[in-house]
Amino acid sequence: MRVLVVTAVPIERDAVTRASGAGPTVSVHAVPGAEIHRAGPYDVLAGGAGPAAAAASAAFALASDRYDLVISAGIGGGFAGVAPVGSLVVAGRIGAADLGAETPGGFVPVTALGFGRVWHFPPRSLVKAAVAATHAVTGDVLTVSTVTGSAERAAALLAAHPGAVAEAMEGFGVAEAAERIGVPVLEIRAVSNAVGPRDRDAWRIGDALAALTEAFGKLTPVLEGWTHHDRHDA
Repeated sequence: MRVLVVTAVPIERDAVTRASGAGPTVSVHAVPGAEIHRAGPYDVLAGGAGPAAAAASAAFALASDRYDLVISAGIGGGFAGVAPVGSLVVAGRIGAADLGAETPGGFVPVTALGFGRVWHFPPRSLVKAAVAATHAVTGDVLTVSTVTGSAERAAALLAAHPGAVAEAMEGFGVAEAAERIGVPVLEIRAVSNAVGPRDRDAWRIGDALAALTEAFGKLTPVLEGWTHHDRHDA
């Protein structure tokens, strides 16, 4: 099974590649703006921060080779009481939290404007197996272009998306690229901080990266046992 893993930055890429236990990796080939590193069953790239960079890098990589699955992976913010710092999240749905329009009556998603989409759906059987193997929390992972920095914004996101467990900046972009080429998608996030008031001193990036490495080590046998015909399961 060929798996492409798209991260935002090199420290996330390296956390994933460490899961193979094979030591330092080397670039196997390049796509515009990024290099793909091979580590065991994974081809891993650091495609840049934000949904646009993630979509572009994922699209180039998916067009350059044949893959059976693409995973958006990295660190992210967890909503209090659901996904604490240091925990792992597997997306049951991948959503664009701020894709739409502000109106006098409040935010309107792009789908209500008559075009686009705001949700992507990873294969349920794969989500279930990944959660069981990694002991992750599952729920909606929101893609945002601006990291939440206040309690008011965190509350607004939860009011609009009561199933949200985490936020990050790349998942929806990766999912958009995967959907266009017909490859199933998964999103995995290790929680480095709480969604809410921005306090960098409270972030635990090192712990989250270690959790990400551990998660991909546990995920390998799951992917080996996940059959291709399950990719469109309901």
